[in-house]
Amino acid sequence: MEQCVRCPDDKYANIEQTHCLSRAVSFLAYEDPLGMALGCMALSFSAITMLVLVTFVKYKDTPIVKANNRILSYILLISLVFCFLCSLLFIGHPNQATCILQQTTFGVFFTVAISTVLAKTITVVMAFKLTTPGRRMRGMMMMTGAPKLVIPICTLIQLVLCGIWLVASPLFIDQDVQSEHGKTVITCNKGSVIAFHVVLGYLGSLALGSFTLAFLARNLPDTFNEAKFLTFSMLVFCSVWITFLPVYHSTRGKVMVVVEVFSILASSAGLLMCIFVPKCYVILVRPDSNFIQNYKDKL
Repeated sequence: MEQCVRCPDDKYANIEQTHCLSRAVSFLAYEDPLGMALGCMALSFSAITMLVLVTFVKYKDTPIVKANNRILSYILLISLVFCFLCSLLFIGHPNQATCILQQTTFGVFFTVAISTVLAKTITVVMAFKLTTPGRRMRGMMMMTGAPKLVIPICTLIQLVLCGIWLVASPLFIDQDVQSEHGKTVITCNKGSVIAFHVVLGYLGSLALGSFTLAFLARNLPDTFNEAKFLTFSMLVFCSVWITFLPVYHSTRGKVMVVVEVFSILASSAGLLMCIFVPKCYVILVRPDSNFIQNYKDKL
């Protein structure tokens, strides 16, 4: 032909470039191998977390559970269950509701989890790091539950950030016709990339604060001290999300969703494995060492 005509966005040209063919709709579905694998991983890890929670409740009166603050451990485990489950919002056909819930639930539940780790770290530091003249103040602060205030305060800040994000530049359904040839990829546009990075940056600052405090308290008495496990968990968490940013921005289409879901699952699993697996090992495999006298002998 003397003059070519561009195909509309919902169609693409055939190999001979003589006709426009309709594009197939594509998204990360549960029927896809990747979608099915990620969905099974999310459900499996959430079930494992629930089993750990049941174990901690059943053995709540043992020294190792008491020494690591039962209430904070329960809050962290429950928040990790929701962290695993929120990844399911990224799988399936996107709609306006899931687009909004994806990032807000991810930001809020991860904030609860990381702020709980921060509260546990503060508890360890208050219990061991303060000097003798400050013991009275330390006791008053721990009696009033000062470390637990970290959780609602940090979560409230994240809620405000997410609220500003949704009001100023809400998420919406977008169509990507460039990533896959002959297909229209249905994705959730984040609306404001800056707001997305602010939410991630806030999570990173909480993780960095927890890592710093736990690292400073790593050489305290080993038996009561979980600072080493908290340090390693925050190291894993930060490593996952630092790796996530360049990989995420170098991908397009469904692969971007896969990268984000995998990062959510990997960082949540890192917190679960690093903090709770050693305790479950002592509770279930080494019950003979889970006695208060063993702790007193090492103090």
